[in-house]
Amino acid sequence: MMLTQRKMQYDKAGAKVAEALNKRYFEAYYCSDRAEALEKILELIPQDHVVSWGGAATVDELGVKEALRQRGQAVIDRETAKNAQERQQMLKQALTCDTFLMGSNAISADGQLVNIDGTGNRVAALCFGPTQVVVVAGMNKVAGDLDGAMRRAREVAAPMNAQRFPLKTPCVANGLCGDCKGPDSICAQIVTTRLCKPAGRIKVVLVGEDLGF
Repeated sequence: MMLTQRKMQYDKAGAKVAEALNKRYFEAYYCSDRAEALEKILELIPQDHVVSWGGAATVDELGVKEALRQRGQAVIDRETAKNAQERQQMLKQALTCDTFLMGSNAISADGQLVNIDGTGNRVAALCFGPTQVVVVAGMNKVAGDLDGAMRRAREVAAPMNAQRFPLKTPCVANGLCGDCKGPDSICAQIVTTRLCKPAGRIKVVLVGEDLGF
């Protein structure tokens, strides 16, 4: 019953959040489930585009990378690098790709994106560089206001994301944000995107499911 109620709530709120994003010059879509979302994402990416991505559990969960490879898309994938130097070069190349894929740590109900980054490559591409950015986010990422979105990014998304790495941070040790400033912190960059400029460059695909961190 609760899952049905959550789905009903997501479907109702999703259209409203997409509308709020569009008013801020994003190009936003609401997709009811992951299958519909994958179809929309592939539709948004021209087949002649070179595609890259930032670390994004949501993109992985939807199978976007596999689908792109299956249709012969040219990609820049840092995980194929043979060494650290080549990986760094790929990170730089991704900043000038045609389409950059990423998730979002949080989205406010009034249409603002909040993202936290350690290296900075993901938020750098969001702000400038790639011809277009496709942001994919489950409705679990939506918070009631900007303060709530910031809290979600710092207190939910970042501690969960940090568990993937052998870091010496309070959130890895005890699961809670400690507002740390140590060298292992993954919260070096905190970026709020309140408007999309130029208009339509950032596409946002909201999905009526719980996805990512």
